[in-house]
This record gives sequence, C-alpha cells and structure tokens, in this order.
Amino acid sequence: MRYPDAPEALAVPVYDNHCHLEIVDGDEPLTLADQLDRALAVGIAGVVQASGDIESSRWAVAAAESHPRVLAAVAIHPNDAPTYAEAGRLDEALAVMDELAAHPRVRAIGETGLDYFRTPDAGEKGSRGRAAQHESFEAHIALAKKHGIAMQIHDRDAHRDVLDTLARVGAPEKTVFHCFSGDADMAREAAEAGYWLSFAGNITFKNAQNLRDALAVTPRERILVETDAPFLTPVPHRGRPNAPYLVPVTMRFMAAELGVDLDALCAQVAANTLEVYGPF
Repeated sequence: MRYPDAPEALAVPVYDNHCHLEIVDGDEPLTLADQLDRALAVGIAGVVQASGDIESSRWAVAAAESHPRVLAAVAIHPNDAPTYAEAGRLDEALAVMDELAAHPRVRAIGETGLDYFRTPDAGEKGSRGRAAQHESFEAHIALAKKHGIAMQIHDRDAHRDVLDTLARVGAPEKTVFHCFSGDADMAREAAEAGYWLSFAGNITFKNAQNLRDALAVTPRERILVETDAPFLTPVPHRGRPNAPYLVPVTMRFMAAELGVDLDALCAQVAANTLEVYGPF
C-alpha cells in the first residue's frame, strides 16, 4: 500500500509522542530522514520513538543520537516479556533497559504494561505469560522512577489490573497511557491520578465511540497525540501505512470533536508533550 498524501500543515506545531519508525512499511518505504522531513513539513516538530525489545530499544537510542527531532523510549513490550522470561533472558533484557535509560536522549520507559488480548488467562502457559508481564511491568515502573523519566503504558484488555498495579506500586511522576483504549470512566480515573492520555488515529474509527467519549472528559492539560506508526492510520486513510506526518488528521478530528479552536488545542498538546518528555 502507498502512503497517503500529506494533509494540510498545522499552523501550531505538535509532536508525535509514540511511533515505531524502525518498522519499514509501504510500497515505497521511507527512511527515518524522510519520515522526519515529511513530518516537519506539516507541523510535526518531533517524535518519540518507542520500543518493544532489545533491538528496537537500541535502534531508538541511535535514532535519537543522530536526529535532534527524535527522542527515545526503551522497554520490553508486554507481549515480548513472556518470550524473554521463557528463554531465561528477562533479567538480562531489563539490565539492558536500565543501561539505555541513562542516555540523555532517552526520555521514557516504553512501551510497557499489560496485554491480556494476546496472553489469555487460560491454562498453565497463559498463567506464566501473564506472570512474566506483571514482573516486567513492575520492573519497568521501577526503572522509570530510578531514572526520573516518563513511562509509556501499553494497556490492552487489562485496564483494571494496569490501574491497580500503578496504585499499588506507585506510578512514575509522568505516566502516559499510550494509544488510550479505555472509556470515559477510565479516562476520568486516569486523569484524576495525574496520568496523561495519548490518543491515536483509531479515535477516528467508526466503532471507537468509547475513545471519543474518553477524549471529551479528559482535561486539556492531560491530552497527548500519537500515531503508533505504522499502525492505526486515521480515517480516511485507514488500511494504508501510518506515519508522523498524518498527525494533523487526528488533531483536526479531535479539535472538531471537542468543538475547540485547532491552534489552541495544538498549543496545549505541544506544551503537554514537552512537560512530559522535556525539550527536544
């Protein structure tokens, strides 16, 4: 599939606070430099490159070292934690994350959390998988607090356990629900706890009323935007590769949904992003 045409540029720049640009997609793959240039041309001033394993974490750090418009987040994805654990390598992987997190261009631990969609609670194997996810999640929370950086949470079909874990062990000062997937009640609870909610292109999907309801009750100072590129491409481009330069589509949708001025929302979201991750 071809990448969509670029949307109209934003007048007030914002940041894509979660993407996976190491994943090459599309019929005409874009280099990292291409991605960043296309993004900048439509008012996306920078990106946070998220990770899910040792290799992608190292890639993220290298990208952030090489490009001033990239910050890095490093972590073992909850779906990968059981694999590392079964191989006896989870402690080793966490030690690598600890080392990488000390880098000044690493501004978040992420993505970490719980995913019950791919790790069902059924049988001995499923139970071990969830146990590894919980162990990894709590270790990542500790890393974020140790290094004084943000944490990006992956939460799929595990809302209550994620919130309860954060309350029990103590969340990092700056905690972001990447690609927020809950409803309005969860959004209220998360915002009251001081967490940020990051909305992606799936908020534009017809069947995503829960996300639109969540956005409506989220305080403006707790809203972030992301692509999760190359995934979750917003309507009307759903099914084609996603990229940071498509953030304006999601921003315009959110501004219309909230009935607020686009420039004012962009300014708020940009300020929120810098508050969480620091300057680029």
